[in-house]
Amino acid sequence: MRSLRVKRYLLTGLLTFIPLWVTWAVFKLVLGMLAGIGAPLVNALLAALAPVAPRAAAVFNTEWLTFVLALLITLGALYLLGWIANRVIGQRFITTFDGLLARIPVVQTIYGGTKKLMAVLQNKPSGVQRVVLVEFPRRGMKTVGFVTRVMNEDGSGREMASVFIPTTPNPTGGYLVVVPLNELTPTEWTMDQAMAFIISGGAVAPETLPASPVSLPHDETEDRA
Repeated sequence: MRSLRVKRYLLTGLLTFIPLWVTWAVFKLVLGMLAGIGAPLVNALLAALAPVAPRAAAVFNTEWLTFVLALLITLGALYLLGWIANRVIGQRFITTFDGLLARIPVVQTIYGGTKKLMAVLQNKPSGVQRVVLVEFPRRGMKTVGFVTRVMNEDGSGREMASVFIPTTPNPTGGYLVVVPLNELTPTEWTMDQAMAFIISGGAVAPETLPASPVSLPHDETEDRA
């Protein structure tokens, strides 16, 4: 009895700890990336402060304080950038900056593609649900994907959707698949609900899933073709 109780408590403690650990790991990754952006500026400021006020530089030159300062600087810079981007002058500057980057082949491909992806994920496409279920990696299995664009296939004229499939629990990586539009299962999920589902490994999910679109079985479709 005592050994069973110990196992039960250990299992309960593990199940309680895992969500906290996953949350901390995700926040640590994001905060670390943000702090890494502002770290060079903090180091430069400390280097400039050292000859003038060595004691103050020594106080600020600690790992945790440098991390916090770098994070605050990055967040402040992002807020300022967002504020400027929403102004007319800022929009003109961004347009000019985009035009300059468009002249650099490799940089334009990476920057332009990333910017278009961010714009696509922010706006719902007309007539198509953003969050869908797609059969991947094989028929019969489903995963969550984000529709980024709808195209027409040459010859057949059928509509094809490019779908980004993020990985779990880190949604920054993933796969890009092109699927016939009628084979996607639309959902009523928001981007926040889909991201919570992905990051939690499916633990945070609605009680029901949308039904697959009505279509012919795979073998019957091939026979008719």
